[in-house]
Amino acid sequence: MKLFPNLQGPQRTVAQTVSVVILMGGLAWASVPFYDWFCRVTGFGGATNVAETGSDVILDETIKVRFDASLERDMPWTFKPEVREMEIRIGETGLAFYEAHNPLDVPIAGQAAYNVTPYEAGAFFDKIECFCFVEQVLMPGETVMMPVSFFVDPAIVDDREGQYVHTITLSYTFYEIDLPDEEIQASYVPQALTPTSQDAIQNY
Repeated sequence: MKLFPNLQGPQRTVAQTVSVVILMGGLAWASVPFYDWFCRVTGFGGATNVAETGSDVILDETIKVRFDASLERDMPWTFKPEVREMEIRIGETGLAFYEAHNPLDVPIAGQAAYNVTPYEAGAFFDKIECFCFVEQVLMPGETVMMPVSFFVDPAIVDDREGQYVHTITLSYTFYEIDLPDEEIQASYVPQALTPTSQDAIQNY
């Protein structure tokens, strides 16, 4: 069946081209949430899981978790893990902190992207709470300690590939995002005048 049977020649070609562009754009838009879902379900690309509570099973076997931090280009913060590595029992809830500092004299908002390596460990790495779940806003000169609580699913010891994983690296990359509206408004609120500054204005 021909598309656009009522159109002929160049008009049909243009209409078909526009349709292909719209179709490809729609597929690209739909692929983003699908890819995100696929990664979270399978651990593909180092995506992790989210859990509401810790594991009910804690094994005697231990695993090392390393922490890595980086910044996207032009992100002005400093960002680093409090500790570089910890060893926990598989199934045990771990708690780690990352330190972020805004050295500028203006508020900066950021969002953290994350993954774990090796990639096959992603399906077994569960976060309970994480600063990466929401955007972060640091005021001028502010330093914060941001927590992440997690556990490694005991099912990893029975997985064909996961059973050979003895060290997992959790990596975060912070990138700058637009300030929330309330932060933008707050940054432009005029400061109250002190009696000294009022006298200075009157005497000017």
